[in-house]
Amino acid sequence: MSIRGLKKKQPKTFKVKIITVDAEMEFSCEMKWKGKDLFDLVCRALGLRETWFFGLQYTIKGMCTWLKMDKKVLDQEIPKEDPISFHFLAKFYPEKVEEELLQEITQHLFFLQVKKQILDEEIYCSPEATVLLASYAVQAKYGDYDPNFHEPGFLAHDELLPKRVLRQYQLTAEMWEEKITAWYAEHRGIARDEAEMNYLKIAQDLEMYGVNYFPIAQNKNHTDLLLGVDAKGIHIYSINNRFSPSKSFEWSSIRNISCSEKELTIKPLDKKAEVFKFFSSQLKVNKLIFQLCIGNHDLFMRRRKVDSIEIQQMKAQAREEKARKKMENQRLAREKQLREEAERAKEELERRLFQLEDEARQANEALLRSQEAAELLAEKAQIAEEEAKLLAQNAAEAEQERQRLEITALKSKEEKRLMEQKMREAELIAVKLVKESDRRAKEAEHLKQDLHEAREAERKAKQKLLDITRLNYPHMAKYPQYCPGDSRDANFDKGSVKLDLKDIDLKRLSFEIERERLDYLEKSRKFEDRLKELKSEIHALKLEEKQAGLY
Repeated sequence: MSIRGLKKKQPKTFKVKIITVDAEMEFSCEMKWKGKDLFDLVCRALGLRETWFFGLQYTIKGMCTWLKMDKKVLDQEIPKEDPISFHFLAKFYPEKVEEELLQEITQHLFFLQVKKQILDEEIYCSPEATVLLASYAVQAKYGDYDPNFHEPGFLAHDELLPKRVLRQYQLTAEMWEEKITAWYAEHRGIARDEAEMNYLKIAQDLEMYGVNYFPIAQNKNHTDLLLGVDAKGIHIYSINNRFSPSKSFEWSSIRNISCSEKELTIKPLDKKAEVFKFFSSQLKVNKLIFQLCIGNHDLFMRRRKVDSIEIQQMKAQAREEKARKKMENQRLAREKQLREEAERAKEELERRLFQLEDEARQANEALLRSQEAAELLAEKAQIAEEEAKLLAQNAAEAEQERQRLEITALKSKEEKRLMEQKMREAELIAVKLVKESDRRAKEAEHLKQDLHEAREAERKAKQKLLDITRLNYPHMAKYPQYCPGDSRDANFDKGSVKLDLKDIDLKRLSFEIERERLDYLEKSRKFEDRLKELKSEIHALKLEEKQAGLY
């Protein structure tokens, strides 16, 4: 067979792109494949066995539709694109997630889809519940909270809360992160699958969880109601209220559901009850509602029957897997605890080692300081010894000096006493000299007065003599050169004697006064010299006493 023949026999294929909540995959499909062939391929690629919850969804003309399993892929009304895009999503929801979701991959896919629906506000959730759900989502993503690793701002790039909640409260991103982290810190020890299951257990109690809403009308002209299909039954809502249904039909109370063009009829099990009819805008919407009702009803009846061998095996494997994971988690928790204890012990030992090293370093430094101090003390001791010797020598010299000063002081005291005595004598002499000076001054005054009186008497006597001479010898007065000397001498004999006596007394008195004055001046000068000597000696004695006092 030629290569050309092999090529001709190869089946024709087309490409599809499968988009899950968190990933994308591409496959090559044969032209004859049905929807179930493609769906099984995707489930095998994901490792998914609980296939009855999921389906492949696509959008055509603005309407979301599910790929039919029993028809060829290319025969269905799918988008004309290459590759053809399908969303792998949960089509039906379990009543009790903890009992029905057996595989971890199933649980993870439901967790991602429900989380996205809450963030996109397709499922309403109160602000308090959104914070709690966000804390479980953080636990599933980051594991146990570690304040050293999960620093403030580590949730800045994660979308955890619906925009409606963020707008409703005037809180900053840091405040929301603080609230979420407070809950997150309490989930310590919870594994990822447990955190995701706790998330779903809270979400399944929300009013809009697992409900597919369709606009309907009770007549052909108005669309004034909403029909909701979920795992428990069919519910009728008003346009403005998607939380509380005005009427509900549980699957156990429905006898039959029929679809004809745009009309859908729900027949209750109770034949006496009123048949409920409603109209949708398109036939496709009616068919989609009908498919969802059949699928949910089948799952509802299946839950209430005995599990098949496959389901029993899956549940047994799930229990074994949970037990194994539980033991593994416990072992990991113990190992983690032991590791943390070992790390704490290591940190404590490192701290203790560092402390001991620090103490050893401090002890070594102290030893070095002690050695340096010992050397310094030895030097100081040597210096002190030398200083002691020097001080002893100085003390001996000081003792000698003290003795000398004592002798000098004794001498100084004696000399001082003599000087004081001399001073007292000098003071007495000075007093006597002052008195003598006063007395002599008074005597000199008397003598001056006597001299003045004598001179005055002499002047008067001379005047009187001249007057007598003029009277007795007037021509002699006019012509004195002709007067004989003998007769002039004879006439003045008595007066001359008297005058000579007077002159002699005056001269003698003047001489005595002058001599006494000179004596007084000489004595005064000597006394002043002696006083100066005494002052200098007293000053020297005072200096010696001060020096002796210092010593």
